[in-house]
Amino acid sequence: MSTNGNMNLTLKVWRQKNSETPGKLVTYKADGISPDMSFLEMLDVVNESLIHKGEDPIHFDHDCREGICGMCSLYINGQPHGPKRAITTCQLHMRSFHDGQTITIEPWRAAAFPVVKDLATDRSAFDRIQQAGGYVSVNTGGVPDANAIAIPKVIADEAFNSATCIGCGACVAACKNASAMLFVSAKISQFALLPQGQPERYRRAQSMVAQMDAEGFGSCTNTGACEAECPKEISLVNIGRMNNDYLSAKLFRQEEITHHEE
Repeated sequence: MSTNGNMNLTLKVWRQKNSETPGKLVTYKADGISPDMSFLEMLDVVNESLIHKGEDPIHFDHDCREGICGMCSLYINGQPHGPKRAITTCQLHMRSFHDGQTITIEPWRAAAFPVVKDLATDRSAFDRIQQAGGYVSVNTGGVPDANAIAIPKVIADEAFNSATCIGCGACVAACKNASAMLFVSAKISQFALLPQGQPERYRRAQSMVAQMDAEGFGSCTNTGACEAECPKEISLVNIGRMNNDYLSAKLFRQEEITHHEE
């Protein structure tokens, strides 16, 4: 460690030109890194050095850098978003590591998240799943009318907690089957818990689960790794709710068929 308290690190970074070409881990030195830097700021410093040398910088996704957008999706030393719980990569600070440490940085590993370049992956599958759910079609009138709908606080809080999912994909990266069930169930629950979401509730669950399967995500492992690695601590309870709604959709459909035949 330097006299000013900065760290010298070794980075093993996944470099890949695109989804059609093979990738590999490339070793870089990151010297003079302040413990107060965020992980993304550390990568900025490394990229400045690479650009100065005339080399291609490391590509990675980022946007708000405030733990809100979910773009900063990196697999760090075998963990989505790194060693700390309930934070995103942009909220991870270099004081979580030690001088001389080797840090391995990889993209999300999932067939449904193909590599765009280096550490950046295409997570548009999540967008298509949400689009399959449609929209809430209940006309609640103006804002005062909508606010007049009585919702118990415990239900409102549960719906809000589900809605805090930022779609980063850490749940997929943590799951050995690359399952997206925690993400999908959170997006289903945020509507299923509210009165405005009831008319399309079961159709929504059926459509979003079907799209999830079509995108190539794996099945749930029931290990809870997704909940443990989620930066927003989305609960596994949502998966149970989604499964219940999905089965209910099947039953309601069968009842409709039976009634029509009679």
